[in-house]
Amino acid sequence: MKNYYEILEVNPNASQEIITKTYEILKSKYKPELYVGEEKLIVENSLKDIEEAYRILSDAFLRAQYDQELQKQLAGEKKKYYDKIYQKPEEIQNYENQVYNQPQREQKKHKVGSFMSMIDLLREIFKKREHKGEKRKLVREDFIAIGLTAVIVIALGVILWFIPFTRGFIRSLIPF
Repeated sequence: MKNYYEILEVNPNASQEIITKTYEILKSKYKPELYVGEEKLIVENSLKDIEEAYRILSDAFLRAQYDQELQKQLAGEKKKYYDKIYQKPEEIQNYENQVYNQPQREQKKHKVGSFMSMIDLLREIFKKREHKGEKRKLVREDFIAIGLTAVIVIALGVILWFIPFTRGFIRSLIPF
């Protein structure tokens, strides 16, 4: 379905006067007599689309029907978009399970941006470690754990620095 509002370059809430003025401006802009060859064919097709859009949007009844159809189409596209977004974490989880050969388990949802979510994420990363005592290469999860731990320690230090009766304790920890 064509979006007639985009063809006429107007807002869906535009009044009838604005639609008529825009139609007249576009009609004068796309005169086929001003163009030659392939450009003339493109302009003629554009003019047909503009005239069709104006015919639908200038009639109140046809515009109301068109708006309903457009809303249904946009709602369907939004649903497809959101379905696509919410399927992605599951695909990533399936991929991770294949890579690490772990049995599938429920994926725990973390609240983004909260302090407790960072701690939960650290716990989960450290639980995934298979051999705790062995020396092994650092993997991506280890770097994430180290980074999150550093962020938490620095954040706590900054918070404690601004509390007057803990400032002396923080100063004693800083070596310089």
